[in-house]
Parts: sequence; C-alpha cells; structure tokens
Amino acid sequence: MSDAAQHFTTVAGGTPKGPGRYVDVSAIQSIEFVPGLEFRPVVGDGSMVNFVSFEPNTEAPVHVHEEEQIVLVLEGEFEFEIDGDVRTMRAGDVAVIPSWVAHGARTRDTKCREIDVFTPPRRSLLQHAGGPTPPAGAGV
Repeated sequence: MSDAAQHFTTVAGGTPKGPGRYVDVSAIQSIEFVPGLEFRPVVGDGSMVNFVSFEPNTEAPVHVHEEEQIVLVLEGEFEFEIDGDVRTMRAGDVAVIPSWVAHGARTRDTKCREIDVFTPPRRSLLQHAGGPTPPAGAGV
C-alpha cells in the first residue's frame, strides 16, 4: 500500500467514539483569567485546541502544567519564554512545550492571536469548555 493510500484509508480499524462536529469558535464564550487575554477552547476526545487572543501589553505569567502544549502564532507577535529562553514569535512560528516545562508570553504594543494545542486537554480549561473534568491523577 502506498503512503498516500495508507494515509487516506477508508478502512476503519476501530469503532468511532462519537460523531464528528463543526464548531463556530466565535460563538464560544471567552474565558479571561488575566485582563486582555481571552481563551476559546474546543475539546476533542483526547486533545484540545484553544484559540487565544492577547491585547497589547498583556502577560500570560510563566507557569507549568502536565499537558503537552504546541503554540502556533496566527497574527501579530509576542515574546514567548520556554525555560528561560525568550524569543519573539510571529505569524507562522511554532513552539513545543513538553509537560512541566516553564513557559509564558507577553505582548508589547501589538495584539497577538495564536492557537494552543493541548494533549491531553488542559484540565484548567475543561470546566470552562463544558467538557467533563477527569478525576485527579487520571493523566489529564
């Protein structure tokens, strides 16, 4: 089987866990833990995509969490810190943050829109996203 045929196979190797769905991100109630920093999380079965908007001069303090995180900047720019290494990220830039690695971000005089992908879903956002909160120690 060619790579393309294998990648785009229509032969199910298991049972679907539920129906697919479309999400209108603009209709999601935003969460604001810090003034000027809005989150709109979309929860899947084993992952989460969080649509994030930073206003100018806004900071997401340095923090750690169990979930792996991938950050993709859509527009604007911000300073991003991973374990003490600070870089300016712009549209198209990506950062990968493993579990428990310290990271944070801040805008200066510009806005920034970015997407965070969490695997498993970020526990602190699940309660706001309307998803079930797994029991402590369940790996989420």
